[in-house]
Amino acid sequence: MKALVALILLVQLPIHKAVPAAPPAPLGCDDPESEAAAEVAVNYINGHSHHGYKFALNRIEDIRVVPQGPNNDLIFLELDLLETECPILSPTPLANCTVRSFAEHAVEGDCDVKLQKVDGILSVLASKCHSHADSSEDILKVCPDCPLLASLNNTEVLETVSAALNDYNSKTTESYLRLLEIGRAKIQYHPGHIVVTEFAVGATNCSAEEAKANVGACQLLPEDQSNFGFCTGVMVKRPSQDLQVNCQLYGHQVPAPDIPLLSRPGVTYPYPGQDTSAGLAPSAVGFTNHNLGLVHNNPVASESSSSEILRSKLSAKSLTKRAVAEAAQHDKVPRPVGFVPPPPPCPGKIRHFDI
Repeated sequence: MKALVALILLVQLPIHKAVPAAPPAPLGCDDPESEAAAEVAVNYINGHSHHGYKFALNRIEDIRVVPQGPNNDLIFLELDLLETECPILSPTPLANCTVRSFAEHAVEGDCDVKLQKVDGILSVLASKCHSHADSSEDILKVCPDCPLLASLNNTEVLETVSAALNDYNSKTTESYLRLLEIGRAKIQYHPGHIVVTEFAVGATNCSAEEAKANVGACQLLPEDQSNFGFCTGVMVKRPSQDLQVNCQLYGHQVPAPDIPLLSRPGVTYPYPGQDTSAGLAPSAVGFTNHNLGLVHNNPVASESSSSEILRSKLSAKSLTKRAVAEAAQHDKVPRPVGFVPPPPPCPGKIRHFDI
């Protein structure tokens, strides 16, 4: 009898089951963790870009975190970037680079990046980017007289670059410079006819004086002595004629271990007098800006895959649409007077301006 009573009491004792831990709240695009991941991604993109200019973060469009295990997450980012005034060769830190203003005919970059975070350490597994200049119509609405971007292989652009570089080489007492690539060009027709160009250069093993005798023998300095720089050339054609050129050499820089020097802009490009498309990456011929066009998989990452980035992007968009629908339904709940709903987690804030 006592045994029966004890059994009944035992059965009536509350049974405590382990309650699974609630999943972590999804990251918002402006959360510190998201911004830290975006900073790593932007540095990676600039470090592996070979043409044009450095890009700065404008907005985090979306972020998705996929747990892989303890202290191990995959992070998928959608980023909006804007072109800065710093050439990709410039040693200037990105934080000190000025984003080109809207009126300067801004260029936007769109990037999908896959990262991994292990024990708090972020690393990029893969990235895919493309860039495009803002439409001429948008610029002219704001600034009707502003010059617009010109095609990089426009005849007047090539003429200005060649004349500016020849003028510089004819006056310098330093190394003879060769054209690496044309970075950007604008043509203004009113009130004056002006061609403005920007182009990357490299120092050669000849002095400017030696080049006069045999320019064909002048080669870019070897990797352990390389010295790249950047020039601006302005040709005024009307009402009067004038040519101005200014060049800055950056001095020898030691590239990052995973970025060989020979992948830098234009090291194998011919001299402008030999080819009308000289100084242009193949993807830039006929275009107004160098396409960021970066598709890069980290060779040490076995999971690196551009197609997976695309799949994650589509999945993330469906999640975003569902979240928006849920938020709309949630907003139908009566709220007290003066209630201010929290901002949506994504997209994030615009840091500069929208294109």
